[in-house]
Amino acid sequence: MTSQPRMQRSHGRARVALGRAGISDLHQQGSAKVFSTAGRSAPAEIVFLNTSGGLAGGDTLSLAVDLAERHGACATTQTAERAYRSNAGTAWVRVALSAGAGARLDWLPQETIVFQRAALDRVTTVDLAGDAEFLGVETIVLGRAAMGEVVTRLHLHDRREIRRDGRLVLVDILRLDDAALAGGAALLGGARVVSTLILAAPDAEAALAPVREALGQLPVDGAASARPGALVVRLRGADSWQMRGAIARLVLTLRPGRLPRVWQQ
Repeated sequence: MTSQPRMQRSHGRARVALGRAGISDLHQQGSAKVFSTAGRSAPAEIVFLNTSGGLAGGDTLSLAVDLAERHGACATTQTAERAYRSNAGTAWVRVALSAGAGARLDWLPQETIVFQRAALDRVTTVDLAGDAEFLGVETIVLGRAAMGEVVTRLHLHDRREIRRDGRLVLVDILRLDDAALAGGAALLGGARVVSTLILAAPDAEAALAPVREALGQLPVDGAASARPGALVVRLRGADSWQMRGAIARLVLTLRPGRLPRVWQQ
């Protein structure tokens, strides 16, 4: 009796810390790489790359940014991430972001494309000190529309936790599984692309009015809500390019002139 060959798994870990003199710490391991314009432009841009080309069951990817007080940085990904069909196991992604007092950190990765029978568990933690500000976005694309792909089987657990001075201020969770996709009319309304944008700042609620005004001019469905210190925007649409344009409009509403360069290529 022959046993099935063990599948090769991809593991990557990358961490960058930015301080007064630019990069104060940099670590890269496995499939994770990081590039930065720190010291050459302000605010600094940080670009992560997963050289494995995507995520499958059993893969792990860990990304981290540590931003010193009174600094600014925008972190993103070189390309869209892809979560492929999983024959066994779950792909695990962990993103850890921290910003010191007076810092402004943006996490604007490109979209994640999930394929039929993908299994992905992602947790993003954000630790803010004092009056630090954070702007983050995550976009999920269900398959490739141009290829006629329809995703009906999926395990996706996407969790975001934001803390300020050690206190939990926001938890945001997206779960998509077979049952949720089967009831898509109620959950997604036929959308193939969903996005969440979060602003955590001492005066975040002041941005609610301009964000709602911008939402009324976008080609996707959207809604925004706010509470003291946090603003959350939900978007859904049928086309990933339309969604990218919508997100860009909202980001520029909140951060004039702050789109990552890779978003413009």
